[in-house]
Amino acid sequence: MTKPHTERRIIYPGTFDPITNGHEDLVRRAAALFDEVVVAVAAQTAKTTIFPLAERVALAKATLGGIPGVRVRPFPGLLIHLLQEEKTHLILRGLRAISDFEHEFQLASINRRMNAQIETLFLMTSDQYTFLSSSLVREISRLGGDVDAFVQPSVAAALKQHFCVGMDPKLTEK
Repeated sequence: MTKPHTERRIIYPGTFDPITNGHEDLVRRAAALFDEVVVAVAAQTAKTTIFPLAERVALAKATLGGIPGVRVRPFPGLLIHLLQEEKTHLILRGLRAISDFEHEFQLASINRRMNAQIETLFLMTSDQYTFLSSSLVREISRLGGDVDAFVQPSVAAALKQHFCVGMDPKLTEK
């Protein structure tokens, strides 16, 4: 007897501050494996974000809007509550290097402890993005560097605007 087809939905949570080409690559690859990838932008996080939630969601939508089967949404509170709301038990996480594993392992373990049905699936980052992180992109942009190779144009423009507003013109002179 075969099981009836059920939609395979996976949640990709994060702060996406900002969303990078590495995030986009992971979403594209996951979209080929699942019926729907829900990119869940965290409203509440221990991290200090530079962009407000609405702007992080808008940038993620602009970056990922052309990928079939991908939906971007904000989420408050615990990830396990979002999983219940979205009627799935699957979490997607990306691993860049072995240094990511310990933190991701802790998150996967605690989520599973709160709900034994939760499965966390890990995708290795594509080779060209193993070095890339949102924090590095923010730092390069903050220091006036070019981030065009790391993010989509709308994200690069938002970063430039964020870090140029209020900047001392003497510091940006060449």
